[in-house]
Amino acid sequence: MLQTGKQVLKKASKGGYAVGHFNFSNLESLKAIVQAAQNTNSPVFAATSEGGIEYGGVDYLAAIAKIAAKNAKVPVVLHLDHGKDMRYINAAITHGYTSIMIDASSFPLKENIRITKKVVILCHQKGISVEAELGCLQGIEDKVSEKESIFTSPKEAVYFVKETGVDSLAISVGTSHGAYKFKGRSRIDIARIRLIKKLLNIPLVLHGASGVPHSLVAIAEKYGAKLGDAHGVSDTTYRQAIAAGINKINVDTDLRLAFDAGIRKTLKENPSVFDPRKILGPSTLLMTKVIEQKMKVFGSAGKA
Repeated sequence: MLQTGKQVLKKASKGGYAVGHFNFSNLESLKAIVQAAQNTNSPVFAATSEGGIEYGGVDYLAAIAKIAAKNAKVPVVLHLDHGKDMRYINAAITHGYTSIMIDASSFPLKENIRITKKVVILCHQKGISVEAELGCLQGIEDKVSEKESIFTSPKEAVYFVKETGVDSLAISVGTSHGAYKFKGRSRIDIARIRLIKKLLNIPLVLHGASGVPHSLVAIAEKYGAKLGDAHGVSDTTYRQAIAAGINKINVDTDLRLAFDAGIRKTLKENPSVFDPRKILGPSTLLMTKVIEQKMKVFGSAGKA
């Protein structure tokens, strides 16, 4: 069933768990996301980035997502991730997205507020939820690129939410986009999350939060990938962040790794296979398993 971000995250905030946000730009990724949600009886955000829309087409992606949500017995939020360009935001609204992220975090505070408030007014008129971001994450992924991280100021967060009326807020507390988040053990500012949650009491979002599981990296590298010293967010850190007030966790890199590992393994072990369905099937299954594990760690399993 298709629901808004506000509907899903209000329950998560009250229940003290986090809902997983997983990006898709093709049928296989979407099938994995929704199947994992069904298997674990979990709500889920199926999200497209601006780059994903460029690749798959907003009409195609929205159509298959709405069909998947209609056939699912769990809440599915169709979400625009890191909306920076009003062309993509308007396209997402037109095609029935139920949640929009406006990302004006690279601008000074007042300009971020001005842009965000404009999108909030537009979306709320149509019953669409809005997520915004305050502070900047390091890293590069899709069309998101920042050289330096700027942690979210609790004081500015209070002012920002009051002025914009956003439904949820993505905060910068030490994660980063991509597969190379930390040098060794994952670490984020849990105290900052706890304080912002106490001051705002709205759903908080953790971006750049893929786990980069060593098992996935090992499979990919066994069959030819060159990933180097990749480190993500640990399960322990996830649980600490959720206990402090995080209610939505964004994961993209883990699905890319699972997709890559599955294809490399299949082609290496079955060199005579050329049927796309037989090549992509194992990757879809591996992505599904990765998402299921995340949902259990996030605490959303059984909460649909």
